Amino acid sequence: MYSADEKRYEKIEYNYLPDSGLALPKISLGLWQNFGDAADYEEIKDIIYTAFDNGITHFDLANNYGPAPGSAEINFGKILKDGLMPYRDELIISTKAGYEMWSGPYGGRGGTRKYLIASLNQSLERLGLDYVDIFYHHCMTPETPLHETALCTSDIVRQGKALYIGMSNYDGKTMHKMHHRCDDYNVPFVINQNRYNILDRTIEKNGLKEQSEKKKKGIIAFSPLAQGRLSDKFKNGVPENSRLYGREDYCKNLGLDEKQIAVISKLSDFANEREETLSQLAIQWLLAKGVTSVLVGVRNKEQLLENLAALEKAPLTEADLIKIDTIVNY
Repeated sequence: MYSADEKRYEKIEYNYLPDSGLALPKISLGLWQNFGDAADYEEIKDIIYTAFDNGITHFDLANNYGPAPGSAEINFGKILKDGLMPYRDELIISTKAGYEMWSGPYGGRGGTRKYLIASLNQSLERLGLDYVDIFYHHCMTPETPLHETALCTSDIVRQGKALYIGMSNYDGKTMHKMHHRCDDYNVPFVINQNRYNILDRTIEKNGLKEQSEKKKKGIIAFSPLAQGRLSDKFKNGVPENSRLYGREDYCKNLGLDEKQIAVISKLSDFANEREETLSQLAIQWLLAKGVTSVLVGVRNKEQLLENLAALEKAPLTEADLIKIDTIVNY
């Protein structure tokens, strides 16, 4: 029977969400890839137990995480049943709805009451839970009025199916509007989840980061390593063991070309000068930029421990941040 490390809370620091008493670990674990039906169950259970033993209390899911939609939630529900459930009150479990899940007009991309409530009920059944701690609307959808989505999340909280509400993949203008709609219905909208890393700074350009600060919303950053590109293994090009290997069109869409590989190589050299890995530098950069938590996705326990070790490195200085901007020509 699993028994958590008694010193787990001595191993990591936590950040409070702005205008909320809820704290998240500086590093959270995302189950987007590598935790669904294609994964080895015993291996992912070991990763999740190791995360909790090191003070990671936040585990992030979505209805469509798989590869088979729902399979990551099913696996996490099994892990809860196998050993984590006694620690339920120490866990922050989040899930999302917004992308296509089932056929017909009510299971596709959107933010309607019909879809969000049905999807959350299905997620809770897969997880074996009565509630999640954070429920996200996963993506902006112009077909659905924001006030409908906001009212739905209000009802979800009042029904006790979620404690807090988040928005994912919103831009600044739409998040600003949603903030006011949620205010109208007393929705505890506390956090935004967006892609953010050294190579992708969209949230700085579309107003999301600025509006989050003004409206006192937390930011949790997914894809902190730019789908693995911000790691030392990409220093000399796409490695054969990478999921990007052989996917030329996809790499082109990401901007992964000789120019970007040269940038990655320089970033790797700078990280090595600091006696750390590029992955650790990328995590530190996000924390220096003020995100509440960095949402990492890992393939194995060794990657998880490497990411956690970023918190032991010297914080980045203003001069370090300027040097990184110079390397990426930002």
